Amino acid sequence: MMKSPTILAAGGAYIDRRGQVSGAFAPAASNPGTMREDVGGAVFNALRSAVRRGVSGSLLSVRGGDVLADRVARAIASAGIADLSAVFLDRTTPSNTVLVDRDGALIVGLADMALYELALPKQIRRAKVREAIGIADAVLCDANLPSAALERLLALAAGKPVFALAISPPKVAGLAPVLGSLALLFMNRGDAIALTGADIGAAEQDIVDGLRRAGLKSGVVTADDGAVLGFDEAGAFSILPPGKVADGAADALAGATVAARLRGLTLRAALREGVAAAMLAIESAEFAPAFTAASFAEALALIPEPQDVA
Repeated sequence: MMKSPTILAAGGAYIDRRGQVSGAFAPAASNPGTMREDVGGAVFNALRSAVRRGVSGSLLSVRGGDVLADRVARAIASAGIADLSAVFLDRTTPSNTVLVDRDGALIVGLADMALYELALPKQIRRAKVREAIGIADAVLCDANLPSAALERLLALAAGKPVFALAISPPKVAGLAPVLGSLALLFMNRGDAIALTGADIGAAEQDIVDGLRRAGLKSGVVTADDGAVLGFDEAGAFSILPPGKVADGAADALAGATVAARLRGLTLRAALREGVAAAMLAIESAEFAPAFTAASFAEALALIPEPQDVA
């Protein structure tokens, strides 16, 4: 039996809160609505998706010594992921809280992520982490890692593919110095514009050209209401998904795409699998949906073939 690919992931695994206003949003007032709380984080969501597509994963993150940390630890364990994270008893566990209006548009977000900046660079120097990188087939990281941690991680992973998630336009700037060392970067259109300086309405080929000039060899660009764009040395292409790819669905897309790439699929074929995982995430309202081989095959059958970008 062939050994499954292994990934060492480094980045955020935290408490994710999402509040949605029920009616018209009233600033500076109490608004009726609903609040959902779960364990999330882009790299954790993506790794869960990859594991469900047959990858063996381990996760390096950091968390506090509070009750929320226990919830994060349980979520990592229940996903079948080896936990290499460090616990800081005198700190609070990172969290991300967003408030959206009744249509899902962001009103405000609050990211309490200071612990990552403080602690992750030193954690990557641990012998256990170096050993995990040494035996892994690939590394997955997100832009929650400060630049010192990213550079250290890439140095340790020399010769192995490093996949990255952009997180947000402000954070993706931290990846700019290492773009040329990445095997693949997952981002949304806002992240791509931040990296390239392109106009908001830039054509797909202009986005690709700008990312190539920035040093990126291969990338995936999602859009809330449009096609998913991919490019590598073979050219640029797009896939029009049946639904909207945003929030945790984009993380599911990244994880399934990475798993398929590690099985030897081309980016075109792998991204179709990623889009299928994203559609399952949307349907389940979970960041990393559970699915069977049969249900995944059904979703994949609904994903159109990639189309070349002119």
